[in-house]
Amino acid sequence: MKRLTLSLLTLFIFIIPIKTQDINPAHKWFDEARFGMFVHFGPYSVLGDGEWVMETRPVKWKEYQKLQKFFNPQDFDAKEWVAIAKNAGVKYITFTSRHHDGFSNWNTKFSDWNIMNTPHFGRDLVKELADECRKEGIKLIFYYSLIDWSRDDYQYWTGNTGQHSGRTERGNWDSYINFMKGQLTELLTNYGEIAGIWFDGDWDQHPHGSESHQNVKLDWHYREIYDLIHTLQPNCMISNNHHKEPIAGEDYQAFERDLPGENKAGYSDGQVAVNHLPLETCETMNKTWGYNITDDNFKSVPELIHYLVKAAGYGANLLLNVGPMPNGEIQPECVSRLREIGDWTKKFGESIYGTQAGVFKPQEWGAATQKGNIHYIHIFDKEKSEVTVNIPSKIKSVEWLNINGKPEWKYDKKTKQLTVNLVNTDLDNIDSILKIHTN
Repeated sequence: MKRLTLSLLTLFIFIIPIKTQDINPAHKWFDEARFGMFVHFGPYSVLGDGEWVMETRPVKWKEYQKLQKFFNPQDFDAKEWVAIAKNAGVKYITFTSRHHDGFSNWNTKFSDWNIMNTPHFGRDLVKELADECRKEGIKLIFYYSLIDWSRDDYQYWTGNTGQHSGRTERGNWDSYINFMKGQLTELLTNYGEIAGIWFDGDWDQHPHGSESHQNVKLDWHYREIYDLIHTLQPNCMISNNHHKEPIAGEDYQAFERDLPGENKAGYSDGQVAVNHLPLETCETMNKTWGYNITDDNFKSVPELIHYLVKAAGYGANLLLNVGPMPNGEIQPECVSRLREIGDWTKKFGESIYGTQAGVFKPQEWGAATQKGNIHYIHIFDKEKSEVTVNIPSKIKSVEWLNINGKPEWKYDKKTKQLTVNLVNTDLDNIDSILKIHTN
């Protein structure tokens, strides 16, 4: 739907933040986490032009596979990665076990195109990361691409991508499905408890602009694949970044580069946040997901904190991306930003972790979160002179979480409107947080 009447639009604005969902108890941790770290890493980092370089440049497969000889993340340190994430306040890491180029970052027996066959590195990166995450209490989710630009049995001839990789033979689709099942079985059998599988690439087999699952050009065998995952690890959550409404077997809903209900990036046209699943929005720190040596368009710390708060204001998690350099180190620009975000979450994380969507839809000036009978009102706009919000329950107290002094406020019991005067308040440069206790 492209247009809404004013009344319908108003209804939509007030309904969307409210999540009356019955979360699977095993998935409660995810709905309370609110902050995760995405990691895009693979041989594409060697070329320093993002994770889509094989497609965008383009590079034929017979040339691209030479990167296996050059990919040597000799400075990769799982302990350092996990420490950076944990100190930032991150509760889980989503790692690219395999991206669209088909390269596997673990010891797989189903493909020679994997990290164990890098002549200078030859270590199981997934195992080292899984072991360290388990040690530090950080949940681990595996990103797994449904697309493969290197294999003949992936149905590339009906896809939207991978047309310039030089493939001429058309392999058997059932062979590809069995290949994926084999790899997923490895990931969920050999690396301990895994919190989730994050699929990507379904959109490759849909017409551009398709908003329906019915338009798919092939059978992904989702029921078989999802049942396999839940059989191997019943508590392993499944998400699929197909930019459409979730289907049976999916445990949380992903939004790419957009907050739930928004479509600024153009990926979420027609995608509406469902009220029975946890939500997650993923976003980059700069412009690209994989390492790009010329991309210095990094978002500021206030921007990133505001995005985290707004995501929580929708009752969603923020999955914030880093694209490590080819030597295995996370970029200094990302490390410094995560460190500053961590300084903030250590002080004010109570207004984010374990919260639900607040009493109003996030705005440019601020957002609201809620935890039981406590409401948090986040004010980003330092020039704002007054804030009026609807608080449906009787107010016991109003205080500042991060500002000295007492707020000047009044509450209209008939309209349920709380008004806070900000004229004489020296607001915080990033986020001024009101903490409201109600009965």
